[in-house]
Amino acid sequence: MSTIQVDVVSAEAQVFSGQATFVALPGESGELGIMPGHTPLITRIKPGSVRIKLEDGSEEFIFVAGGILEVQPQHVTVLSDTAIRGKDLDEARAEAARKDVEEAIASAKGDFDMAAAQAELSVLAAQVAALRRYRKQH
Repeated sequence: MSTIQVDVVSAEAQVFSGQATFVALPGESGELGIMPGHTPLITRIKPGSVRIKLEDGSEEFIFVAGGILEVQPQHVTVLSDTAIRGKDLDEARAEAARKDVEEAIASAKGDFDMAAAQAELSVLAAQVAALRRYRKQH
């Protein structure tokens, strides 16, 4: 079976590195599916789930808060400020952060404050959705 090298890197650390048969993630214009031999591509990605199908048929699940995707025929690189393995996601912490952001939106004094808070809320909502999707599969 043909494989592709996949590296997922956050600002803090390399979160995943290994061989895969398929990768799916939220591209800027919709869901992307990548297999070995894919045409080279560079694009932005939205907050959501990166699903990596491993050679043994298992799946690695990683939440990313947006970022950049680079695809070469035998290598996929995902660069994100925040990348968290599915097993490390904490719903209670994400929900608490979401409530804090909603309070910040309610007390925002200017357009910039409002836009920043709304962007953060969008990322947290994607994180909670990713966690629920991960739990449903595991």
